[in-house]
Amino acid sequence: MLSRTLEILNTDADAAAARVVLFDFDGTLSLIRAGWFDVMVPMMVEELAPLGTGESEADLTEIVEEYVGRLTGRQTIYQMIEYADQIRKRGGTPKDPLEYKHEYLALLMEKIRHRREALREGRVDPDEMMVPGSRRLLDVLRDRGLVLYLASGTDQPFMREEARLLGIDSYFQGGMFGALDDYENFSKKILVERIIRESDFEGSEFLGFGDGFVEIEAVKTVGGCAVGAATDEPDCVEMDPVKRARLAAVGADWIVPNFNAHNELMSALFPET
Repeated sequence: MLSRTLEILNTDADAAAARVVLFDFDGTLSLIRAGWFDVMVPMMVEELAPLGTGESEADLTEIVEEYVGRLTGRQTIYQMIEYADQIRKRGGTPKDPLEYKHEYLALLMEKIRHRREALREGRVDPDEMMVPGSRRLLDVLRDRGLVLYLASGTDQPFMREEARLLGIDSYFQGGMFGALDDYENFSKKILVERIIRESDFEGSEFLGFGDGFVEIEAVKTVGGCAVGAATDEPDCVEMDPVKRARLAAVGADWIVPNFNAHNELMSALFPET
């Protein structure tokens, strides 16, 4: 069983110099889309299975789960590009990856429609649709004067709408950025580089939070520090071992299963407090 609290991987790291914070959205703060993995993987296996390669459904599921998980945190289109490549490798003729993306989003939106409606109609507390401890974390970081940014692989209009439904959009004074159909013009790496170029922030002044390798890698590459959220959705009590391994591999300084261990996390990030 993995930790319920905080794992320190880099004892020399702290965020005392941080001035700007980059947050991932789904799986790091929001649980509105929890279960997306169980929508995407079967959709892909269903089309790969009839291609007659002799691979069992279990074999195909393992292959799909590997690349879908590996590409988590990047824009959804990259998972669809890999999906199209897998079809092509097996002798099939894939559709345009953007078409696959829209098919997947239609399936996902049907699955999560009741969650979005419940939030919109005020029938559920928004905190029930967030990783535990998220709002308190956002409050503390904002009160410390840090500038918060939100960056997501989810399409920008949906991400912004869901941030509003959760009542957290006002925290992100730096801006909220998500996936675009013109996907080559957006990535978390591009966003970090743009923030540095257009502001007086240094790379070493970045603090990142994310459940995927992309945002952790983007922050660590410029010299910042990062908290890996190994959230085992939707309960987020224990650490997800697969997420934890990926986050550790790209240099996360700390790993948490949620943000409930508030005092421990704050002491690690800001030792002077």
